Amino acid sequence: MDAKANADWQQGPSLTIVIPALNEEAAIGGTIERCLEARSTIQQEAGLGDISIVVVSDGSTDRTPEIAAEYVGVDLIVFETNRGYGAAIKEGWEQFPSDYLAFLDADGTCDPIAFSELCQTAIDEQAEVVLGSRMGTDSKMPAIRRFGNRVFAILLGFLCGKRITDTASGMRVVSRAALRHLYPLPNGLHFTPSMSARALLNDLRVIEIPMAYEERIGASKLHPFRDGIRFLKTIFTGVLSYQPERILRWPLLFCLLGIGLLGAYPTEFYVRNLRLEQWMIYRFVASQLLGSVALSLLLAIGLLQRVAFFGPRRTAANKFWASIVAEAFSGWRLAVVGSGLVVTAIGFLWPGIVQYALSGQVTMHWSRLIAGAFALLGAGQCVIFGLLFTVVSQWKNDIEYRTLANKAPSPRSQASVKQ
Repeated sequence: MDAKANADWQQGPSLTIVIPALNEEAAIGGTIERCLEARSTIQQEAGLGDISIVVVSDGSTDRTPEIAAEYVGVDLIVFETNRGYGAAIKEGWEQFPSDYLAFLDADGTCDPIAFSELCQTAIDEQAEVVLGSRMGTDSKMPAIRRFGNRVFAILLGFLCGKRITDTASGMRVVSRAALRHLYPLPNGLHFTPSMSARALLNDLRVIEIPMAYEERIGASKLHPFRDGIRFLKTIFTGVLSYQPERILRWPLLFCLLGIGLLGAYPTEFYVRNLRLEQWMIYRFVASQLLGSVALSLLLAIGLLQRVAFFGPRRTAANKFWASIVAEAFSGWRLAVVGSGLVVTAIGFLWPGIVQYALSGQVTMHWSRLIAGAFALLGAGQCVIFGLLFTVVSQWKNDIEYRTLANKAPSPRSQASVKQ
């Protein structure tokens, strides 16, 4: 490489590679050596400047920190007690901030040379997160973990509307600017699926690059069942934090489908005969219950769309259909819906009320009673959610007012400017 080319890549963006390690004395030396050997190649091929290699010993009780300390050009952070896989990565990123941040498992499963393509893709494609996918043909991942990864990938894609093949990849490159959209991230092994969920839900540019994956050296720290449950919880909580309507819409659709299936025949029978059979009461009651749940879900989606203002949602602030629901069931529109339900309830129940007042008996058909009760229940739901809408809107207005007040110059500073 000539002097000019050498100067160009020295001035390129910087990279920090963190290697979290917990009792990896059998593999840590080989992983560090491969990183050191690949460093100049990564710099040249990806056009990077300085590359920091950081080993974080996460409460290791074997010789992991001693082995890592023997290597020149490698920084070492030692946790006296175990804090977690994610905590180790975040500590390395915090102490050695670079333009691009990466991490690599210490168990010898991933080849550091793959950072060349990952970093080049991050720079050329302006990607905020680049994953090394372990699900390709060169992967030697155990069958049970491959199956689990496919399940998590399908579930995350189903909930997010975007597809990735490896939700828990242990080799990634992240733009430092993207951290404000990803944090906070957990300290444990569910650090990686949580990052995947937050990146997809927050509409970040995520790119996957297939990479070779070898069998690990030493015993795995992953417990398939326990950590699998934790991964599932992480995915669901991530969706609830950023776009809760993506989860609520599926039970809503189930309720609407159930109402259609249960009510189709009684409706058709009534249109033809202007009456209902006694046995249809069960379908009628089930349909009314599903309708009540569906209304609650619709109102909850509208409310959560407003509550999301206080949460971590940043780049994906408003989804179209959820915003429509939020507008349709708020303010005076919600009052109109509630009033309409009250009028509907009176229309169904009034004959029975009059009959009872005059004769002390009610012979009104059961269908009118159930429909009227459902309408009154819906009106009550509108009142309750209307109060919640009002409280949340007031909180939002107060926060926006305080934000503007804090940004505005004080009267004293204005006076000094005029002088």
